[in-house]
Amino acid sequence: MTEVIELGEVRIRVTRKAVKNVHLSVHPPHGEVTLVAPTSTRLDVARAYAITKLGWIRNQQAKLRQQAREEPRQFVTRETLYLWGQRYLLEVEEKDTKPGVTWDHTRILLTVRPGSDHAKRTEVVHAWHKQLLHKAVPPLIRKWEQQLGVKVTGYYLQKMKTKWGSCNHRAGNIRLNTELVKKPKELLDYIVLHEMVHLLEPTHSERFTAILDQHYPGWRTARDELNALPLETLNPV
Repeated sequence: MTEVIELGEVRIRVTRKAVKNVHLSVHPPHGEVTLVAPTSTRLDVARAYAITKLGWIRNQQAKLRQQAREEPRQFVTRETLYLWGQRYLLEVEEKDTKPGVTWDHTRILLTVRPGSDHAKRTEVVHAWHKQLLHKAVPPLIRKWEQQLGVKVTGYYLQKMKTKWGSCNHRAGNIRLNTELVKKPKELLDYIVLHEMVHLLEPTHSERFTAILDQHYPGWRTARDELNALPLETLNPV
């Protein structure tokens, strides 16, 4: 069951699960706040706990607001795009052929049909991003399956506004944000591991942290680096 605590401008989504301790999180990129509490916890008790953490919540949200933002991409020639943590110069070519994207060490070439609008160009680039991730993700899943002793039943790619990834531990699948294709590959590796650890421990408990410490000692650095990278400014919808 999900409930909401409102403390002034701070809105906290409360979920009760079979956990021992309360876990409060502020999620990038927009500062969404969640609180996972033991099943028997009363809402007023959860609220009192959240009040004691209000200063920390506001501090975390302020850090996210100050984080650099990418300008919305128009997908026009001489624009810059990020791929695996590197900046590339975009060149757009309009020709009557199948749309697609190629790249070399300095340039990304977007080929679209004459007159293609921004929505179509966005669609082509997003499809390309998914293709790249479909090549990069399976080897990482296989690596961590062997090390963690778990089995991923499937993975999904989608553009996500508030999370880099998620895990459905009951179904055994993970979901990854396609924006990860813009970040260094080692950060994708961290997110894949992070979500797969949830197959062993659904919450961000001490056990969850201990598993990460064991298999990826530098995960805190990876997390901080990921959260410090420029966020995309979403186009109005």
